[in-house]
Amino acid sequence: MNVDLADSDLALAIGKRLEARYRHIHAAMADLPICNPVLSVAATGFRAFSGRAFGIVTTPWSMNLVALDFPDAPPAAPAAMGTTVRIGLPVGEVDFISGELDTIGRVDSCSLLSPVFEFATMEAALETAEGAIRAFFDPSALQPPPAPRLVSIGATCCAANSASTRRR
Repeated sequence: MNVDLADSDLALAIGKRLEARYRHIHAAMADLPICNPVLSVAATGFRAFSGRAFGIVTTPWSMNLVALDFPDAPPAAPAAMGTTVRIGLPVGEVDFISGELDTIGRVDSCSLLSPVFEFATMEAALETAEGAIRAFFDPSALQPPPAPRLVSIGATCCAANSASTRRR
């Protein structure tokens, strides 16, 4: 089996496992005022990169880019819980906060939005998550479009006007 495909499948499985853990957490938090009642929990765009699983986790209280170690693989460099870890992604260096989640293990998180009251629907939140994960892993997604080429038509236009004026 292709190693990249196996890593991609494993990254998706890690995302689903993390999603299930956050659903369990949400059950205890659902009535808190920091929760957007129209949102649920979703893992979006999980993929393998540099030996870890990366993706976006959307919850009723936040949207985070997360990085997790693959099971049975060399772990990321040790970091104390709550410290900042800088991770190189295709878009550039990104700061994450190192953490630990029961039944999951180490989860490095980069907060994208918290709280998440700007979303009126889960679909809108998922569209944002999909766009964000693309931006982190496709640097060209953040590049402004090329400036339009300037075409000098003034001289041609004026020359045509001069010629038609001379004919009269």
